Amino acid sequence: MTDKLHLNGDRRSEVLIQAIPYIQRFAGETVVIKYGGHAMVDQALMEDVMKDLVLLQLVGIRIIVVHGGGPFITEALQKMGKEPVFVDGLRVTDEETMKIVQMVLAGEVNKKLVQNIEQLGGRAIGLCGIDGNMLVAEKLQQEKDLGLVGRITEVNHDLPVDSMDKGYICVIASVANSRERNVVYNINADIAAAEIARSVGAMKLILMTDVLGVMKDPQDPSTLLQQIRAEDIPQLKETGVITGGMIPKLDCCTSAIQSGVQQAHIIDGTKKHSLLIELLTDEGIGTMIY
Repeated sequence: MTDKLHLNGDRRSEVLIQAIPYIQRFAGETVVIKYGGHAMVDQALMEDVMKDLVLLQLVGIRIIVVHGGGPFITEALQKMGKEPVFVDGLRVTDEETMKIVQMVLAGEVNKKLVQNIEQLGGRAIGLCGIDGNMLVAEKLQQEKDLGLVGRITEVNHDLPVDSMDKGYICVIASVANSRERNVVYNINADIAAAEIARSVGAMKLILMTDVLGVMKDPQDPSTLLQQIRAEDIPQLKETGVITGGMIPKLDCCTSAIQSGVQQAHIIDGTKKHSLLIELLTDEGIGTMIY
């Protein structure tokens, strides 16, 4: 795939022509993108992702970006002398940690992304799940208490839809409101993206990760599964093809597809312009679930 990123003139023309039917198909459609991981930490990678978003907006695709910011939260906690604790990949979130989560995600990270999009010529608006009561959650109940980690119970999509109607890329931090007074919940960004995609009737859900996609052998990129039918996922779990952290990501994709999202994608956000390659070329770059 990396060869595609260094193109001669003929290959550039071929790629642009190849993109035309995809642009025609996706124009006016909504795509929800979960953004996080290394692609968010590396400034050069982040700028490439923002360029992709601006280009997709310019060709008429309606964009919602749902972001996390785990490394930034961890950094802020450590500066306070507080070590992060994780259980099954979820951050244990006490009240002090939740204040940091909200400050970093809805403040620093959200506004940095909006600023980068605007400076590249796009139009963006920064929101979090609390705004407009967009995401409402209750405490996630499981054997090990995670504190203020929430399970989404309600999505109110008026605000992101209105924002897209007005020509903005909607950038949403993954924190949620609560029916309890003065309680805010930390939400897994993959889950938030899937729930928002379902609510707004998105055509596509894209999860940007730090891995190539679903591979039969995680150490061998040539074993990448470029397409998976949602109904085949249980069998792939049973046979051990899908394991570990990939399980909740595929569960999010399956849930979104069962709720009407046409396709979900898991792509490597550390690859330059991975969004454009996955959406606008025949080859793609990750795993598509349909």
